[in-house]
Amino acid sequence: MTDKTLRLGTRRSRLAMAQSGQVAEAVSQVTGRPVELVEITTYGDTSREQLAQIGGTGVFVTALRDALLKGEVDFAVHSLKDLPTTQPDDLVVAAVPVREDPRDVIVARDALKFTDLPSGARIGTGSPRRMAQLNAYARSHGLDIATVPIRGNVDTRIGYVRSGELDAVVLAAAGLNRIGRGDEVTDFLSVDTVLPAPGQGALAIECTAGNADLVAALAELDDPFTRIAVTAERSLLAALEAGCSAPVGALADLLADGQIVKEMRLRAVVGTTDGTRMVQLSTTGPVPETHDGAMALGRELAAEMLAQGAAGLMGERAH
Repeated sequence: MTDKTLRLGTRRSRLAMAQSGQVAEAVSQVTGRPVELVEITTYGDTSREQLAQIGGTGVFVTALRDALLKGEVDFAVHSLKDLPTTQPDDLVVAAVPVREDPRDVIVARDALKFTDLPSGARIGTGSPRRMAQLNAYARSHGLDIATVPIRGNVDTRIGYVRSGELDAVVLAAAGLNRIGRGDEVTDFLSVDTVLPAPGQGALAIECTAGNADLVAALAELDDPFTRIAVTAERSLLAALEAGCSAPVGALADLLADGQIVKEMRLRAVVGTTDGTRMVQLSTTGPVPETHDGAMALGRELAAEMLAQGAAGLMGERAH
């Protein structure tokens, strides 16, 4: 390999720049080559519509992939939960690094915990998945909340709380940690309360399939356990034929006995955004040893969920 500068395609948001910067450092260490960030504006960054309206899937990804295919950048970093579940033949996810905290968190006024929010509290989120689960939890625990659809970056969202417009907003722990704002979290939402989006907290490092040297170099950043887990989660999402704006939560976690990982548990939920109807299932088994094994695990759980009526809870099916 040469010592020529590698070009990393990234979205322009502060979070994207932060996580791409961290990847750039790691890639520079394994390749011995300098890495420069190439900022790319995506449709999801410029559209002011709700994500559920613009289709969700791919809106943050397409422009980065176009730049890869045109040779304008050498590789790209995505939040894995933004990545469509079908992978183009000419691109490869060369690495899925170790996952950050996959949980959702709230940032609430007066440092309140979720269960301490006052009756009628207004909670902002742009995610049908979060709305469905928060409303279901509130309903089953006698809490009175109103979920309010919002969009915007971290500053915009937390600004709604600081200004008193909302009592709380829901964000991803991983994002706040990556931009050094984890100390603003007032409560972590247990995955028993709110399952994260498939792939949440994980990154995908993508390049063209034909660039064998770069694929091999980037592969050094891959974490096999994270990759197996997110593969199972995304397989479930694909089998439900749902896009990343659908109200689907899923998490695969590894169950260890001391230092030895024994099993993997995959949990998933689909629900109506008002939280009145939910299908929630889990399966536990040996840790899949192959990509196909992880895919099969996700498909099997999805099939059980569809048998219990999951399809009818997702609103518009993604086509």
